[in-house]
Amino acid sequence: MLSLYEAAHLRTRKDNILDEALMFTSSHLKSIAACGTCPPHLSMRIQSALILSQHWNMEILVPLEFIPFYEQEKDHDEMVLKFAKISLKFLQLQYLQELKIVTKWYNELGHASNLPPYYRDRIVENYFFVLSVFIEPQLSRARMMLTQFFTALQILDDTFDRYAFLPEAEILANSLKRWAPDHDMDKQPDYLKFVLDSTLNILEELEREVRKTEGSSYSFDATKDEVDKLVKANFDLAKWALVAHVPSFEEYMEVGEVEFTAYALLAGIFMTKGKIAKEAYEWLKVRPKLFQCLSIKGRLRNDITGYEDDMSRGNVTNAVTCYMKQYGVPVEEAIRELNKIVADADKTINEELLTTVDVERFVLKVAIDFARMITVTYNVDEGFTHPEGKIKDYMTSLFLDQIRL
Repeated sequence: MLSLYEAAHLRTRKDNILDEALMFTSSHLKSIAACGTCPPHLSMRIQSALILSQHWNMEILVPLEFIPFYEQEKDHDEMVLKFAKISLKFLQLQYLQELKIVTKWYNELGHASNLPPYYRDRIVENYFFVLSVFIEPQLSRARMMLTQFFTALQILDDTFDRYAFLPEAEILANSLKRWAPDHDMDKQPDYLKFVLDSTLNILEELEREVRKTEGSSYSFDATKDEVDKLVKANFDLAKWALVAHVPSFEEYMEVGEVEFTAYALLAGIFMTKGKIAKEAYEWLKVRPKLFQCLSIKGRLRNDITGYEDDMSRGNVTNAVTCYMKQYGVPVEEAIRELNKIVADADKTINEELLTTVDVERFVLKVAIDFARMITVTYNVDEGFTHPEGKIKDYMTSLFLDQIRL
């Protein structure tokens, strides 16, 4: 029953039988876990699966949950179990070493002393989410570079979304577009100068690294183009938020999908991985359905789980409020309908992964891993803004808990 439940999450838009299988198994598994007749470790495994299936779980988190379960199975293979624990332990030690390096780098940037408390201090979380796409031991360089890139995007997002006045946001956007301070930057608050300087410094450091390893700046230039589009989307949403404008749902999504950062992060993943064919960047540029669905899923899950936080900050420019206004429905119905759109996006992602050809396998792997990162982040609540719940548990298990060999 549990295996069928897990398999049903690979459904596409044409798999009606798997829709039925998912409803059937979900209902029966809930009853099985609640009745107390199955072994405790199996009951716990079922409850975890009902919260987050393996198909949509980050690859690094699967063994953290499965190894304790497998250890309690009567017919487990002791040698296989031992090797699995050793492998996971080696990964944990390597990740901790890298985390020390990126934390030292982050502290030397001086964000705590140069930024007001609006920004989210998330260096460990940034590194954790990077592990969704770069899990392999040999990708140490890529992990640390992508963590730096992710951090730069996060600080920009917080500045536009949570603090900067509109004139400040416009000057910051103009400076980033020109890749140099706007002529009015000298008159701006110190925090804004710091945001600009630190962002440019991080990106210039990444450009030097890319040139050193690849011999050209093509991948960086392609990534910078996506960052420019992201900054424009950030500024557009900031303008709407300032005047409490609630656009049509379609108009909001056109901007909001870009502002979610998926496209910029995908380009950053390609850049930091190294030696990715130009065709991958060109494919990203035309916004294929696979990547569109990642952005739709991320935007909607972010807005659904962050709805109350947005309202508390007076930010009414949100997918939920836009849908409510356009269709004249209450918040509960809007969220229900948006979750249906997310479910359809998941099906389309599965379908596109099966049917897409003439694209590097790594690019398709990145897509499913990115989708899993989105699911883990927003599965219960807004896990990036409020990581003190499930995300903290995941990071504690991965980075701090001792693996008993």
